[in-house]
Amino acid sequence: MRNCLSTGRRRREILSWSRRLEASPVQTRASSMSGPILNLLRHPHHFLSRHWNWKSALLSSLSRSFVFFFANLHVGPDAAIGAMLAEFAYRGLTGGFYGGLTQAFRASEPRWLATVSVMFGVPAVSHTIEFTVHWMRGTPDLRTSMLASVSFTLLSTLFHLHAMRRGILIVGREGRSLAADFASLPRTLVSFVTSGFGLLERPLTENQS
Repeated sequence: MRNCLSTGRRRREILSWSRRLEASPVQTRASSMSGPILNLLRHPHHFLSRHWNWKSALLSSLSRSFVFFFANLHVGPDAAIGAMLAEFAYRGLTGGFYGGLTQAFRASEPRWLATVSVMFGVPAVSHTIEFTVHWMRGTPDLRTSMLASVSFTLLSTLFHLHAMRRGILIVGREGRSLAADFASLPRTLVSFVTSGFGLLERPLTENQS
């Protein structure tokens, strides 16, 4: 009798565990803020290789290189091209990492804390390194270049977070082709502006209810 009760109890425990395991992917879609942070701290190499966002690297290197080009054009074409190439190389190497961080936080709750963390955390890291790179190479108008870059970062980070919450500009199993993302950008840009640059947006589940 005891063996039967023990066997039945084990079956119930295994069944309960399997149900929790099956439900875990759904639960992680709205993860807590600690999830991405702990993954980065515990497994930095795995996190970087898994979440490196090539779409962000491509768009960031192209757009920001022109920011530095025009910010230094008044000094001369050689200086402008040099600053552009330095920024293109820097963003090409690191833009995927910053985009991956933004993607990792897109489903985190509470949303306001995720937005604040991405909005200020990503620029703090990226521009500290960026300043060092351009200071070491002697970018002429570094002050104007950094002011323009920081302003661009605040706006572009909010836009990327807004877009990624809608499944756009993300990589991995849930990602789409770059052409499909580009086709959705006009509509996403409108929703970004009408939602106060994404700061006043509600979760999509509330919008669809």
